[in-house]
Amino acid sequence: MAAKDWPIHGEITGPIVMIGFGSIGRGTLPLIERHLKFDKARMVVIDPVDTDRKLLDERGIRYVQAHVTKDNYKDLLKPLLTEGKGQGFCVNLSVDTSSLDLIKLCRKLGVLYVDTVVEPWLGFYFDDKADNASRTNYALRETVRQEKAKNPGGTTAVSTCGANPGMVSWFVKRGLVNLANDLKLDFEEPGPDDREGWARLMKKCGVKGIHIAERDTQRTKKPKPMNVFWNTWSVEGFIAEGLQPAELGWGTHENWMPKNARKQKKGHKAAIYLEQPGGNTRVRSWCPTPGPQYGLLVTHNEAISIADYFTVRDKKGKLSYRPTCHYAYHPCNDAVLSLNEMFGAAGKAQPVQHVLDETELVDGIDELGVLLYGHEKNAYWYGSQLSLEEARTLAPYQNATGLQVTSAVLAGMVWALENPEAGIVEADEVDYRRCLEVQMPYLGPVKGYYTDWTPLDGRPGLFPEDIDESDPWQFRNILVR
Repeated sequence: MAAKDWPIHGEITGPIVMIGFGSIGRGTLPLIERHLKFDKARMVVIDPVDTDRKLLDERGIRYVQAHVTKDNYKDLLKPLLTEGKGQGFCVNLSVDTSSLDLIKLCRKLGVLYVDTVVEPWLGFYFDDKADNASRTNYALRETVRQEKAKNPGGTTAVSTCGANPGMVSWFVKRGLVNLANDLKLDFEEPGPDDREGWARLMKKCGVKGIHIAERDTQRTKKPKPMNVFWNTWSVEGFIAEGLQPAELGWGTHENWMPKNARKQKKGHKAAIYLEQPGGNTRVRSWCPTPGPQYGLLVTHNEAISIADYFTVRDKKGKLSYRPTCHYAYHPCNDAVLSLNEMFGAAGKAQPVQHVLDETELVDGIDELGVLLYGHEKNAYWYGSQLSLEEARTLAPYQNATGLQVTSAVLAGMVWALENPEAGIVEADEVDYRRCLEVQMPYLGPVKGYYTDWTPLDGRPGLFPEDIDESDPWQFRNILVR
């Protein structure tokens, strides 16, 4: 795509402050340059490590080498976000910085905001004095939703807007519309106007649940060495979420619960968690390229937000429908080896942690989509099948996994610029059509696939199993025990 063909989607009139310049920050930068008007002299990147400072220096973008902490964030960020005229934009792509506190600060200053995860301050994920309920993404999300309820409207802050959480919520709506059409249901495209309408449509389609079903087949040129953690995106982020409790939105069709499952006691109670780490919890799922596969039940915000968003209640407020929703993630093989090595050492992370960039990988795709299951047509996967090869041609500084994330960040920024007074929103609450319109040029093939596969295929096999043959799509059959 020639530079002259890149559409300009909006203008940032004030300063841009990007917090974090790891693999996602590096990849997001060229997309901002391509698709948004802004003054480079008023952009600043904050990161504690200056490994890729040369990319900023050659562009004339200011760099501040610093940790953003609970003690310094106001003094550090306020002058940068309010410098000069116009409306500023905070692009938070960091770890160990409180999303909630940054959202509050930005909205107080009238600054637009986007992030990819509800992130806590340093220490939250590994706090051995906290119980597991308080270490969940449910608990983190509740803090942001409570702030939204307490202070509705105002300057837009787009919470959790990466590939997942983020893009996959837009895939759910697009996939649901496709399914409703194929089921020949009576509804109007592009879909309902409100949350209640979307929830009723999903219930009408007969969807029992949703897997965020992903398979990363990107391969390295050299084998992974011992005592090193390799991944195709943030290693710090993956380890942190992998050591949180396994977590999932809990559907109304479920009639069994694991013995170590726990219900939440506060809030909407749309999710449960297990007393075991998500990075060491396997589930049965399906993706188009590999077919049946094991995935990891790693906790993610979308597992909770999607289940919450598509909840139906009767006039008296009683729960009548909710889909089960969870991540089913098969990372690249080197990340699987890295996880096995880490959990084999009682969860002690390797001293060397490295994100594999596009120059170290030889081939493969990141097949990331949503599997809507349990309906009349059994199961429907809809998503992106972006290859490493195509990612290299589309944008610099990122592999297939990274580009799915960074293009979603761009889409969230565009939506915020076009809707600057929307308050605090999640990806489920924004216009899925507009966001996919912005993002689609960077996603490779985006397709839908029906499958006859169920978690009961080939079972019980050679060994006895505790399965529910009356309903293939019970979590009892999906969880690997």
